[in-house]
Amino acid sequence: MKMMRNIVISLSIILLSAPLISGQDLSKYRTFSLGTSLAELSKQVGPYSHSTSLIHQRPAVIQELTFWTLNSSSSDRADPFSQILFSFYNGELYRIVVTYEQDATAGLTEDDMVRAMSVRYGTATRAATEINFFPRNYLDSSTDKVIPFFPTSEPYRSVDGLIARWEDSQNAVSLLRSSNLNSFQLAISSKRLDAQAEADIIESVRLENEEVSQKKIARVTKEADGLATTRQANLKAFRP
Repeated sequence: MKMMRNIVISLSIILLSAPLISGQDLSKYRTFSLGTSLAELSKQVGPYSHSTSLIHQRPAVIQELTFWTLNSSSSDRADPFSQILFSFYNGELYRIVVTYEQDATAGLTEDDMVRAMSVRYGTATRAATEINFFPRNYLDSSTDKVIPFFPTSEPYRSVDGLIARWEDSQNAVSLLRSSNLNSFQLAISSKRLDAQAEADIIESVRLENEEVSQKKIARVTKEADGLATTRQANLKAFRP
């Protein structure tokens, strides 16, 4: 009897814990999951609520899909976000950035947001100091130019700092503050693919800058050669 009672108690604990365990999946935001293909996610959000952009083609294909809610006003929204930015590495979803609607988070403190996210993602690690989460830019050593890291993505550029973070060995969830948008953002990312994407994006920008420099040199050389040919022709033909 005692053994049976212990088994029942153990099963009860497991059943009660199941929602919490499933709620701590750091690879998901609602019905969206890291690792989803671009084609699958396009079908999931529907044809009339998103746009897709090709950011880089080599050494890896980097694409972004921006998803907007279709409700006409914030008071009609069933969801508290204004848009979600999905980033793909060679067709695989590796990062989700959710930008919350200002009206939906008005008056909420950082602690309020951390508590709300912790219901879904478990215990958070609060940031000790405000730090940049996404790289804003980097220095191209070949040209000594500062290059924007994500030049086309406003949600990336508007991030001020990290409020809290949830992570496991594979994925990370970060709560962010955006003063430009006067709202909060949530980023879900695959650690492995995020690192690969960042390295390949930097290399892609380097290659693109190198091509631009080579084209500029070729154009200047062609113009100089053309001018030299014209000069020689004019020297022969010119009569004062």
